Amino acid sequence: MPTPRKTLVSLDATPYYHCVSRCVRQAFLCGADTFSGKDFEHRRQWLEDRLLTVAAAFSIDIAAYAIMSNHYHLVLCINRERALGWSLREVIEHWHQLFKGGDLSQRFIAGESLSDIERDALCVEVEGWRERLMSISWFMRCTNEPIARQANVEDEATGRFWEGRFKSQALLDEKALLACMAYVDLNPVRAKLADTPEQSEYTSIGQRIRQVNKQAIKRPDRQMKPSLRLQVQQIDPREQPVGLLAFSGGTGKDWSAGLPFRLDDYLQLVDWSGRIIREDKKGAIAADAPAILQRLEMDASQFVYLSQHFESPFKNLVGAAHKVRKICQAMGQNWVQGISQCERFFSSQ
Repeated sequence: MPTPRKTLVSLDATPYYHCVSRCVRQAFLCGADTFSGKDFEHRRQWLEDRLLTVAAAFSIDIAAYAIMSNHYHLVLCINRERALGWSLREVIEHWHQLFKGGDLSQRFIAGESLSDIERDALCVEVEGWRERLMSISWFMRCTNEPIARQANVEDEATGRFWEGRFKSQALLDEKALLACMAYVDLNPVRAKLADTPEQSEYTSIGQRIRQVNKQAIKRPDRQMKPSLRLQVQQIDPREQPVGLLAFSGGTGKDWSAGLPFRLDDYLQLVDWSGRIIREDKKGAIAADAPAILQRLEMDASQFVYLSQHFESPFKNLVGAAHKVRKICQAMGQNWVQGISQCERFFSSQ
C-alpha cells in the first residue's frame, strides 16, 4: 500500500521536495509523437505558464523545473512562515487567483459588511485555504487538472491524463538539494533533447541563463559568451528570474531565505556536469571540479552519477543517513528504502 502523502511531508525536517508527474496511456505531454505523427510541443508553454501561475498564488516557490515529453520535474520549496503571516484578505486574494471562492469571500473582498457569524464562518474556511496554499498535493492538483482538461479536449479523449499519484522525495540537506536540482536541470541534456544546459528550453536553468544574458546586455562591461562558461561572479541576486526561487548566497544560511548557494557557483556546476554527461564526454571526470563540491564535501564522480540517476537510488527521503533515520523515527518507521544509498552519497566521509 502506498504511504500516505501527509506522512512524507515534514516541514520541520525540510521545506524542499522533488516532485515528478507522469502521463498515462502512453500520452504525450509535449514534443513530437513519432507513433501518431502529432506534434504537442505547444503544450510545454501551457505547462510552464500554469506552473508559474500556481506558484504565484501558493506559498510554494519553484527552485527548479524541467518539462519533458511525457513527464515533468519540480523542486519545490514550501514557505510556511510566509503563508502563516498572510492576513485574512491576503489568503482570500491568493485563493481567488485560482478559484472563485464562496459567497462570503466574494462579499468580503468587495468590501461588504459581514455579520459576526458570517465572519467566523469565513475565517474557518480561509484557514482551510491557508493550509492548502502550502500543500504540495494541492499545488500539483492545481497544476495538473487544467492541463489534463486541455489535453483531453485536444486529443478528443476522456479519462486520466496524469498518473493518479505523483512522485515526491523530501530533500533533507544541501547536498541532496544541490544534486536534485542539477538532475532536474540536466534532464534535457541527459535525454539528448539539448546539447548543453543553456540550449534547453522550458527549464529553470534556461530561464536563469537567459536572465544572466539580459544583465550582460544591460552592462557592457561584462564580456559574455554564448556558452554557459561565463564570467558570472557579479550576478545581482535581485535580478534573478521572476517566478523562480532566488539564490540567497553561501551555504549554511536559513533555507527559507532562498536557495543556500551562489547562483554563479550553481551555473558553473551545471555547465561542468552537463559537459560530462554529453555522449562525447561519457565517463570523463574533469580535474577542475567546481569549488562548491569541495565546500559541501561531495565527491565529483558521485555527484555526476546523481545528476544522471537521482530518482532510482532513493525512495521518499533523500539526505544524510542520520537525518533520514531521525525522520523515520519521528514517523514511527523502522526502515526506509534507499538508506544504504544515502550512506554512500550523502553521509560525511
